[in-house]
Amino acid sequence: MKRVDWASLDAAGRKAALARPTQRTEGRVVDVVREIFEDVRARGGQAVTDWSLKLDKAAPRRIAITPDVVSEARNALAPADTRSLRIAAENVRVFHQMTKPSDTAWVETTPGVKSRLVWRPIGAAGLYVPGGSAPLFSSLLMLAIPAGVAGVRERVAVTPPSKDFPNSGGVHPAMILAASEAGLDALWLIGGAQAIAALTYGVELEDGVIPACDKLFGPGNAYVAEAKRYASALPGGPSQDMPAGPSELLVIADGSADPEIAAADLLSQAEHDADAQVLLVSDSTATINAILEEVEDQLETLPRADIARASLAEARIVKVRDMETACEVANLYGPEHLAIQTEDADELVGQITAAGAVFVGRWAAETLGDYAAGPSHVLPTDGGARTLGGITTSSFMTSMSVQTVTEAGAAVLAPVAARLARLEGLEAHARAADLRSPE
Repeated sequence: MKRVDWASLDAAGRKAALARPTQRTEGRVVDVVREIFEDVRARGGQAVTDWSLKLDKAAPRRIAITPDVVSEARNALAPADTRSLRIAAENVRVFHQMTKPSDTAWVETTPGVKSRLVWRPIGAAGLYVPGGSAPLFSSLLMLAIPAGVAGVRERVAVTPPSKDFPNSGGVHPAMILAASEAGLDALWLIGGAQAIAALTYGVELEDGVIPACDKLFGPGNAYVAEAKRYASALPGGPSQDMPAGPSELLVIADGSADPEIAAADLLSQAEHDADAQVLLVSDSTATINAILEEVEDQLETLPRADIARASLAEARIVKVRDMETACEVANLYGPEHLAIQTEDADELVGQITAAGAVFVGRWAAETLGDYAAGPSHVLPTDGGARTLGGITTSSFMTSMSVQTVTEAGAAVLAPVAARLARLEGLEAHARAADLRSPE
């Protein structure tokens, strides 16, 4: 973990201190993704199958979420596990139902001229659920449930096959239950850039057809993140939700922070994968030292310690002068997750302008948000939080303005529009307005 003193750095030094891991954008990732997409565009489903066999050692497979399949998955888990998953699913559903955008009231800007915004679900959503070294069935809930609440007609969920569950066809039973709780009728076992290519072009596979999707959603590793970017840049390609790559957490801690809790939160993100990045920002050297000691102690008993240590090689410890500066650092970085563990945590929230999700105070563990609080944990990474928010129901919807004009309204507004059109040199526009004007 690299330590830096913020006050001693110039602009270039500060930029370097907050840089993301280089492997996220290295040329090899871009080249491999391009090769996969070009192959899938040319050969369709056979290319998806070949890349899946090469990279995941398994052909794509469709799992129908039938009552028998769900029952078998439920029997494979402890009752407490299934109960927890159901509670989490219900919290996610309630939050997104309560925050779903609704059509606005009519706004009359000129007598006889009224407008409003109406919301409609997108047609088909491609949902990517990470599942390589850890099957993130929680991400399935955080994507599929908001999409369902939004009313998306076709939700296509894909996830990499798991090598740890060969007897259940390569899928964690909790993933099956999550799909059932979200109301999905099927789950595709395909991972990586080839899965994103399949969702982009639409392909026919041995187990069925994956349709081309209108928008791509979900977090993933560097290859998945680049594949989503590549797909959204294609002519007529799908849009994407956000840059949602390897996980990030920035912790702001002062002298009142509990070192054990702060260290546990940092490690909770570091264990995701080697590309994950964590930052600790504090105005107290003693607090920094205590947290780092706790990190080392907790690593000793962490099952994924090797992954966490690889991630910690890209970690940053930033010493700042005060909490105001700590908030400035957080806003410059724009973290996916921001934990504020300070005496005046509630007050500091007002200074935060760029974060995917903010966890306020010692009791607001980022892990609670990851699994069960309600808001989606699919959040922008790589600084995307400076301009983007996380997944909400509105992510799966589009808004349209609807305008109605009476004859009296046109008589008032048409001359204005015609004059402005001619000022721009657009005569046809002006004539269309003139036809709505009084004789």
